[in-house]
Amino acid sequence: MRTASVRFLHPVAFVLLMATFIFNLASVYASPPPNIILVMPDDVGYGDYACLGNPIMHTPSVDAFKKESLLFTQFHVSPTCSPCRASLMSGRHEFKNGVTHTILERERMSLKTFTLAQMLKSVGYTTGIFGKWHLGDEEAYRPESRGFDEVYIHGGGGIGQTYPGSCGDAPNNTNINPALWHNGKFEKTEGYCTDLFFNQAIEWMNASRTAGKPFFAYIPLNAAHGPHVVPEEYYQQYLGKPGVSEETAKFFGMIENIDTNFGTLLKQLDQWQIADNTLVIYLATDNGGTAGVRIFNAGMRGSKGTPYQGGTRAPCFFRWPVGGIPAGAECDALSAHLDIFPTLAEIVGAKLSDDVKEQVEGHSLLPLLKNPNAEWADRTLVHHVGRWAKGKAAEAKYAKCSIQNSRYTLVNNEELYDLKADPGETTNVIADHPEVVAKLRAAYDQWWNEVQPLLVNENVVAPKMNPLKELYWKQFGGGPDEKLLNRMDPSSPAGEKKPARARKSRKE
Repeated sequence: MRTASVRFLHPVAFVLLMATFIFNLASVYASPPPNIILVMPDDVGYGDYACLGNPIMHTPSVDAFKKESLLFTQFHVSPTCSPCRASLMSGRHEFKNGVTHTILERERMSLKTFTLAQMLKSVGYTTGIFGKWHLGDEEAYRPESRGFDEVYIHGGGGIGQTYPGSCGDAPNNTNINPALWHNGKFEKTEGYCTDLFFNQAIEWMNASRTAGKPFFAYIPLNAAHGPHVVPEEYYQQYLGKPGVSEETAKFFGMIENIDTNFGTLLKQLDQWQIADNTLVIYLATDNGGTAGVRIFNAGMRGSKGTPYQGGTRAPCFFRWPVGGIPAGAECDALSAHLDIFPTLAEIVGAKLSDDVKEQVEGHSLLPLLKNPNAEWADRTLVHHVGRWAKGKAAEAKYAKCSIQNSRYTLVNNEELYDLKADPGETTNVIADHPEVVAKLRAAYDQWWNEVQPLLVNENVVAPKMNPLKELYWKQFGGGPDEKLLNRMDPSSPAGEKKPARARKSRKE
């Protein structure tokens, strides 16, 4: 009869068993540092994946990846684009990086911020970014100045966008055949933007692994952010489905194309035989849902640009076989994008300076990656849409904001929802829980006071021309007409009016 207890083993067999265990354990810790890949689409909602309940979407690669990875189901990001990227790169709330908007210089990540890429470079990683940066287009703020060795991006918050001041892409750019900023100069490309970003990332990863360098590939895509310009063959299958307009079909087509490219990347890791010791993080969106929420929003209230759960909750998948991350598992611990910096720092053994330790306020997820049911202390997360008018920060303290713990969320300082009993945030129970409200308000007041000295971009004087457009014209010739000059110049009537119209039409 076989027993599961080693105490009945022969002493020699026991010694051999323990020796084997110790050898295997030592082998794991002696493994080379993992390659790290972080893929993050733009403007895709929690409910835009088939494996998470969407009845229309076709996402076979992410669906299969879910079975191989650990899914964090109560993971949060920021309500809009630049803020999310700032938190991801820094391990702290976006406002503490000076990022309170997506334009008007308020998208620029503070130059005092020590970035995730710089941290990984400090322990020998080579680093690359492929897609959307959106944390400053001026030279000191661009990714090549913030720790990235390989840079293949568009400018501004979306391909072809123009805003007053420094935030804007190359002139007349589009998702098809875009001009992309590659290691200090523009390249005119042929192809669809998402295909280009993944192809370049795969080519760079191959060169890095061949050279024997551990790599960090950051693939923050511009898709499925508007404008929804996508080749017709990518979205035809969604036309005519219930509730799907042509614009929504294009949005879904952009997501399916991301899924196809993600599957190609995963197959390439298998072919290179490096999948087991590559940590792949698929952070499924950078903010709440957009064009797809009318079809399916996973039972949540709100969308991008709101402080409700639908504006900040995002599925986040982790896969790393050598690291012991369980496959096909889920974790409902309250977690966030600002946890990725400290998680990776612990995994790679980075020694953080005292200043960086003070900067990073997220928590390492490593205990949960090993055991999704590990003890996890409750915490509070603050979500604030920002985007107030210039000079109006004080008045915006309680505008479009929420503070939550694992059970309750206080929205706009006047709505309280019990997320366990009411995940759709339908019933305001603020009158029933005064002690909870008092505790959350006190924590929020403390947080608000902490961020005020760090709002470094609120009164910055903006340049009169988008710097990347200026570099494009310097490289290829040409220049702006009077209309475009006025549009870029924040002091002109056209420049002053543009942000207001942009906010009304869509949140970049």
